[in-house]
Amino acid sequence: MKRPGPLLTLLAGLLFGVFMLTLNATSGTKTASNPYKENSPAVSAPPTTSTPSTTSPSAAASPSRSAAPSGVYTGRTDDDSSAVAVSLRGGKAIAYFCDGHNIESWLKGDVKADGSLSLTGDHGAKLNGTLKGSRQIRGTADLGGGHYAFTIDKAKKPSGIYRANSQVAGARIVGGWIVLPGGKQVGIVTRDGEPSAAPTIDPETGATTVDGQQLTAHPVTP
Repeated sequence: MKRPGPLLTLLAGLLFGVFMLTLNATSGTKTASNPYKENSPAVSAPPTTSTPSTTSPSAAASPSRSAAPSGVYTGRTDDDSSAVAVSLRGGKAIAYFCDGHNIESWLKGDVKADGSLSLTGDHGAKLNGTLKGSRQIRGTADLGGGHYAFTIDKAKKPSGIYRANSQVAGARIVGGWIVLPGGKQVGIVTRDGEPSAAPTIDPETGATTVDGQQLTAHPVTP
């Protein structure tokens, strides 16, 4: 039997090569898809570790200040010679001191953050006091050459301070009243600067009669 010639061997090699190329084209391995294409599944970012935020003392919320006290405090001096009333609102204070005869003074000033009061009036009158909680004021008043200590309690209406200012028979009338708990009243009316004991008022309406003419006294607040 004759051996195949060189030409036949070459032809067989070519046929084998064509067969292998065809096999690769039909069953070759696919390439991996790009993970960053739009139709690719989303790739989760690695979890980040958050560090606790720190707040500097200056940025921290400061504690809220308590609201300024408000209301009316009434009572008598320790020696029971006179009445004292103080009205507080919005950090301001106005006070009326009256003995019901011929000594009186209107005073005003501020309420400090520590609850202390330092009020002043005409002719060098002074009233100093301190809030005890929100129910009481203790202090002293200096006026008309006298020194008076007092402790007054927070009052409810109709207790309080009242004032009237009008003209009656050509005279200027100025009246001041302190209505104490229980309804007792202490007040002075001045006629062109001359003081005398005041007539009573109706605390519900403020109505009073001075020298035959009806006047209206109004509650006093800062």
